[in-house]
Amino acid sequence: MKKLYTLVFLLVASTTIVFAQNRDTKTADKHFDRFEYVKAAEEYQKVIKRGKADTYVYTRLADAYFLINDTKKAEPFYKRVSTRKGVSPETIYNYAQTLKANGKFEESNTIMDQFAQMSPNDSRAIEYKRNPNYIPQIMEGKPRFSLKQVGGLNSSFSDFGVHKVGDKIYFSTARNTSNKTYGRSQEPYLDIYEATYVNGLATNVQAVKGDVNTKYHEGIVTVTADGKRMYFDRNDFYNGKYKKNEEGINQLNIYYADLVDGQWRDVQAVPFNTREHSQGHPALSPDGKTLYFVSDMPGGQGDSDLYKVAINTDGSFGEPQNLGTSINTPGKEVFPFIGDDGTLYFSSDGHLGLGGLDVFKAPKSGSGFGAVENVGVPINSTADDFSFSIKDATQEGFVSSNRDGGVDNIYSTREICVSTINSIVKDANTNRPLGGATVALYDSNQNRLTSKMTGADGKATFEVECDQNVSVQASLNGYESNATTVSTADKNVNTEILLRPIDEIIVDDQVVLNPILFDFDRHNIKPQAATELDKLVQLMKKHTEMVIKVESHTDIRGAVEYNRQLSNRRAQSTVQYVISKGIDASRISGEGFGEDRPAVKCGTNCTEAQHQQNRRSEFIIVKR
Repeated sequence: MKKLYTLVFLLVASTTIVFAQNRDTKTADKHFDRFEYVKAAEEYQKVIKRGKADTYVYTRLADAYFLINDTKKAEPFYKRVSTRKGVSPETIYNYAQTLKANGKFEESNTIMDQFAQMSPNDSRAIEYKRNPNYIPQIMEGKPRFSLKQVGGLNSSFSDFGVHKVGDKIYFSTARNTSNKTYGRSQEPYLDIYEATYVNGLATNVQAVKGDVNTKYHEGIVTVTADGKRMYFDRNDFYNGKYKKNEEGINQLNIYYADLVDGQWRDVQAVPFNTREHSQGHPALSPDGKTLYFVSDMPGGQGDSDLYKVAINTDGSFGEPQNLGTSINTPGKEVFPFIGDDGTLYFSSDGHLGLGGLDVFKAPKSGSGFGAVENVGVPINSTADDFSFSIKDATQEGFVSSNRDGGVDNIYSTREICVSTINSIVKDANTNRPLGGATVALYDSNQNRLTSKMTGADGKATFEVECDQNVSVQASLNGYESNATTVSTADKNVNTEILLRPIDEIIVDDQVVLNPILFDFDRHNIKPQAATELDKLVQLMKKHTEMVIKVESHTDIRGAVEYNRQLSNRRAQSTVQYVISKGIDASRISGEGFGEDRPAVKCGTNCTEAQHQQNRRSEFIIVKR
């Protein structure tokens, strides 16, 4: 029931209109302003029972539930205020996020339309209006990762934020019940723990030794490649002093410590810490020369932004730099991680996602980063998904999520190799791209995997697992269907499918198709055979007077009479398939000839290829 990622930014942007604080809400407001949202919700409910509720109370109550991730309870109160005069755009945005978290995607889009009307220049509104159908695209994309909970690691309290060095992992947890209880989450304050991690199992789970953990929150960790220096975030508690800003808020700050004789000692504060705003979620670049972090410092785009700062060779720090508007939004960007190839991974509630926080990635591009992309399911869900990390060499990583009962848990993940098939369908005679064609994928067993329609440019794109042989089949009214087989050994595969106008399959008094393949001793229509027979169906629909006789043949293996019966069954299966596609039964008939009319007269010395030639169907034009 927690959204612990907001612990790092205690200056939570209030979505509430400001006209209604009074003595009736004094106690509730006090808890809310202290971020004690569970108690605040209880007090606002008391105000409602006393008949003193108004838009302010309902909005604050909705916000309190939203901020502890109880979206089921938040929804009716957001709904109540969504049509009232003076409601803030941020309240409407939170309502849309709440509906998504509750799986109500269409309703969420309706509310996002309202938000976009209220704040048309907000980057979240612009991104939504550019792609309002983004949810099916995320949900239906080929999963790029596997996911499972880490064995031996999660507790009944919040556990999140893994950083791995060698066979050791560091993470944040609220399991230390000797710590005092934090009012907002009703769990103990967070500490940094470590564990040995081998073959998907965590052992030797314990608090890190030394001076890092205190009686306040310690959270996200990053460690240098040599394992000797740890950067971490903590409440602004340093040298025994707990500091607050002018508004009485204790911020989050970044510190570092060195490993000395197995213990983390000599805790130091980074020079850009301040009591006036928070900075946290440290993440090192692979070369250790840049520290990425999150802050709500002035000049940012939204509630919290991603920043970077140089770590100089003498250990000093440069000036923090905002990562810019392509990464940061008016919402929250949190939990950065830099992959071995320089890719930035982070979580956000401002980019287009499935609800709450989603994990996104942006490839390295020059001195910055390229386009932001949602990493998709199963990493992302309608809950909060955050603190993603991965090692390119092993393709193994971790992600945290509160999808399981609202409690933050740690999951291990492995990247699945996905190949993108870029297909284009063209007219074989003119080389013109053909829009509206159906392109279908089949696996090596001729099982249909998926299909799409080509756009006006003749293109259709698919994602499949690597290292497969896939049949790409295209069909379009007025054209002969065609197929090609591609290997997905590479991550990007381009293939071109040429379709001939359908009349070209008429040769003399026959319709010439690719061989209609039947399994040995079987007569059922296989997917490959269906693709070929669809050409015949198209032709007969174009030429409405055409009458066809199907003549089926077998090879010489098997008894003569049995083969005659088998070939007749195959002929009738073929006829029935064509009829099922809308061709009148009076226009097609079939007959089996067994082994009586071989295409290749090879007797008992036939090769397998010759047997295949003899095991065939022919389509005789009886009437044009």
